Amino acid sequence: MFLRVVHALAIASIVGSAIYAYTIKYETIWHGEQVAKLKNKIQVEKDAIATLRAEWAHLSRPERIQALAEKHTELQPMQLSQIARVSELPERAAKVDAIGRKLELLGLAEPTNTPGGTSAAPATPAPPRR
Repeated sequence: MFLRVVHALAIASIVGSAIYAYTIKYETIWHGEQVAKLKNKIQVEKDAIATLRAEWAHLSRPERIQALAEKHTELQPMQLSQIARVSELPERAAKVDAIGRKLELLGLAEPTNTPGGTSAAPATPAPPRR
């Protein structure tokens, strides 16, 4: 009886060892695949960086920049006489409130009485009369 228990324990430990070994094996394979995927992504990003650097080198060529500068030489530097104070700027035209004007023509822009007994201000300001 004792030998049967020992043999059963030995068989159980061998089966357990085999399961553990296969688990480690498949985890190692899975991690290896993940490393390969990450290496592939890194290579794709390196290629994209190389492409962007090549495009930057192409766009920042001195002869290209010189041609652009010559093309836009008609632009003059800003003169001191062009600087103005806010008070010297012309007034902006008032915005036209088309809906407010239509309500006013219909007589609906008048103040209304609120339940508290006070009159409310018009919903939209009346446009200036001309």
